[in-house]
Amino acid sequence: MKKLAVIFLSLGLISFSAANAQVKEEVKKDAKKVGHKTAEVASKTKAAVVDKIYKDKEGPDGQTIYIDKHSKYYWIDDKGKKQYIAKSALKDKKKG
Repeated sequence: MKKLAVIFLSLGLISFSAANAQVKEEVKKDAKKVGHKTAEVASKTKAAVVDKIYKDKEGPDGQTIYIDKHSKYYWIDDKGKKQYIAKSALKDKKKG
């Protein structure tokens, strides 16, 4: 009977440990998503204040285009990084 209780206790601890590890991994993923979103919002806010917004053009997937002090065009990705783009790759904004 003691062996059976030890086995069940061991299985319980193992499953608890695995569940705890899974929760930690999910928290880590969620924290990373929040960090990326924070960086994206901060970068877009800074770009809107410091650089010009190109009102007539947009990026390949409809991104807002900014013009920096060196007259280079860029958009902000999901991780808050500047993605420079050639003027020839910009699309006209749809009117509507």
